[in-house]
Amino acid sequence: MADKRVMRSPRNPFAIAQRQFDEAAAILGLDEATREILRWPMREFHFLIPVRMDDGSVRVFKGFRVQYNDARGPAKGGIRFHPEETIDTVRALAAWMTWKTAVMDLPLGGGKGGVVCNPKELSPTELERLSRGYIRQVARFIGANIDVPAPDVYTTPQIMAWMMDEYDIIKGHWEPGVITGKPVELGGSRGRIDATARGGIYTVREAAKVLEIDLRGQPAAIQGYGNAGSFAHKLAVEILGMKVVAVSDSRGGIYDPDGLDYYQLIEHKRRTGSVAGFPDTTPISNEDLLELPVTVLFPAALENIITEENAPRIKARIIAELANGPTTPDADVILHQRGVFVIPDFLCNAGGVTVSYFEQVQDAMNYYWKEEEVHQRLDEKMTKAFHDVYQMSQEARVHNRLAAYLVAVSRVVQAMKLRGWV
Repeated sequence: MADKRVMRSPRNPFAIAQRQFDEAAAILGLDEATREILRWPMREFHFLIPVRMDDGSVRVFKGFRVQYNDARGPAKGGIRFHPEETIDTVRALAAWMTWKTAVMDLPLGGGKGGVVCNPKELSPTELERLSRGYIRQVARFIGANIDVPAPDVYTTPQIMAWMMDEYDIIKGHWEPGVITGKPVELGGSRGRIDATARGGIYTVREAAKVLEIDLRGQPAAIQGYGNAGSFAHKLAVEILGMKVVAVSDSRGGIYDPDGLDYYQLIEHKRRTGSVAGFPDTTPISNEDLLELPVTVLFPAALENIITEENAPRIKARIIAELANGPTTPDADVILHQRGVFVIPDFLCNAGGVTVSYFEQVQDAMNYYWKEEEVHQRLDEKMTKAFHDVYQMSQEARVHNRLAAYLVAVSRVVQAMKLRGWV
C-alpha cells in the first residue's frame, strides 16, 4: 500500500508530478476514482539490503521499488544508486515513466527503483554484492511480464549484468528480458548507449521544423555533461549541424562562442574528470549557462534548475529537457508566455526507454537488430510522439508539457477503462 504522506514543498518532485497530473486531469474531466488511482503508485516496496563489506563488516542499505501503474503493460523504469535518494523522488520518476511510455505509445507501464548509497565509495566487489542484494529483495515482484528494471543514475550495464545473473540464479532459468540496459554480449540492444540523447536530438529536429528554424550553425548549450549531455553534444553537431558553445558539469562550466570540439573535450574530461579547465575557453557557472543567448538549451542534469526566478531570463528558443524534471510548473507558465518552445522531459528523453523496449522485444525473439535498424525505429517513434504532442498543444491551446500529459494520461485512462478498473 502506498504511503500517502508526501512533502508539500513546491520543489518536492512528487508534489510537482502530482500538480502536473492534476492540471491535465482537470482538463480531461476525470472522475474522482480515476484521479485517485493515477495520483499515487499502485504499489511500492521498501526494504533493507545487508551487504558484507570488504573489511568484513556489514552495512545495511535502504532500497525502494515503485510500480506506479501497469494498465498498459509491465512496469518499466531504472534503478538509481544515489546518496540522497528519497521515496518521493522514486515515486515522481515512476509517475513520469508511466506518462513517458504512454506518450511514446509503448505497451508498458511505469516504475522506478533506488538505493540510498554513494557508489563512488564502494569497491567493485561491494557494488556487485549490493546489486545482487537488491535483486534478492525484489525478485518476487519483477519479471519480463511484470516489471523490468534498467540502469539510471550511477548504475551501469555491468550492474545490470550482475542483476540479471542474480535473477537467473534465483529463478533457475535464463530470462534476459527481465533487465534492460545490459551489455550487448548478454542480450543488450545495439544503439542503447546514446539512445536518450539521440531521441532528444530527433525531437529538436522536429521542433525546428514546426518553428521554421534552420539549426545549421546555430549555438547550443548543455547543462550537465554525463551520458546524455555528452552524446547530445556529439549528435547536435553530427545530425543537426549545430555548434555547442557551452557545457557544464558538477565541477564547473566552459564557454567558447566559436564552438567546442566534442572529441577533444571528451578526452579532456576522461583525463581530468571534468569539463572545467578545457583550454582556450572561458569559465561559466551553471546558472549563467542557462541564460546564454542560444537557439537550443539542453538541461541534462538536475531537477528544478529552471524556476520562476530565472525563467524570465532564459534566452533559448528551444529547451530540450534531457534531464528529468528540470523545469518547475511556475517556470513552465512563464516560458510559454514568453514563446520559449519547451520539449518536455518525458517526451524529449524517452529515447532511452524506447530502446529499452526494443531490447525487450529482441530478447523475446532471441534475434537482434543492427544499430542502423535501432536508429531508424527510434526515429520513427520519437517523430510520431513529438507530433502527437504538438498537435495536442495546438488543439487544446496549452503548453507542450500539459499537451504531453493530455496525450499520455488519456491513453492510460483508456486502458484502465477497458480493463474495467474504473
